Amino acid sequence: MEAAIWIVAVLFGLFIALGSYAAVKAVGAAKRGVDRTVAQARRSVEDTTLKARQLTQPGAAGELAQLRLALRTSMRATQQTLQAAVPEDASLGESLALFDRLSTHGRELEDELKRLEREPDKQRITARLPELRERTERIVHSADSLRWAAQDRAHRFADDDLGALNSEIQLEAGALRHWAPVPEAASGADSGPDVRTDSRGVPGPPSARAEGAAPGPDGSEQQGPAAITARDPWQRTGFPWEKARRRPESTT
Repeated sequence: MEAAIWIVAVLFGLFIALGSYAAVKAVGAAKRGVDRTVAQARRSVEDTTLKARQLTQPGAAGELAQLRLALRTSMRATQQTLQAAVPEDASLGESLALFDRLSTHGRELEDELKRLEREPDKQRITARLPELRERTERIVHSADSLRWAAQDRAHRFADDDLGALNSEIQLEAGALRHWAPVPEAASGADSGPDVRTDSRGVPGPPSARAEGAAPGPDGSEQQGPAAITARDPWQRTGFPWEKARRRPESTT
C-alpha cells in the first residue's frame, strides 16, 4: 500500500514539473512573439517618422532623416536576404559574418545620426554632414554588394538547376517517344513452305513431290510437277467458332 502511495506521489510530482516546464516555455515563446511584434511596430513607426521628416523638414534635419532611412533600409534588406539564404547555401556563412561586422559600424553611425537630430547647433550639423554622408554611402554600398551577390548566386544556382532539369526532361521525353518499327513479314523463301487452300479458304498440306519420280540420265531423280493431295474435309479440325459438321450415315 505504501509503495502505491509513493508511486502516485512521484507521478503527481512529475506531472506538476512537466506542466510547469511547458508553461514556462509557452510564456517564453509568447514573450518573444510580443517582443518581435513590438520591435517591428517600433521600426515601422520610426521609418514612417523619418520619411515624414525627409519630406517636411528642409535643410540639415531633412538630410539626417534621409541618411538614417537609407542606412536602415539597406541594412535590414541585406540581413533578411543573408539569413534566409544561409540555411540553403552554407558558403554564405562567411558573408553573414562580414555583415555582422558591418552592422557594428552601422549601429554606431545610426546612434551618431540620432544624437545630431537633437543637436541645437545647426552649424555643427551642417559641418558634420559631408563626413556622415560619406560614411553612410560606404556602409550602404557594402551592404548592397553583399545582398546583390547573394541574390545573384541564388539566381545562378536556380538557372543551373533549371537547365539540368530541362536536359533530363528532354532525355526522358525522347526515351518515351522512342519505339522500334515493326519488322515487315518476310516473303519469298523465308515465308515457309507453300500452303494451298481449298475453295473455302482452308489451308491444305504443302505441295509434295509426286510419287514414282523418274530418275534422270545422271541417276538423280527428276522433280516433276507437284501433286496436289486433296484433304478430306471431314478429317480437318475446324475453327473454334465453327459448328461441328456431322458425318453422313452409311446406307449399307
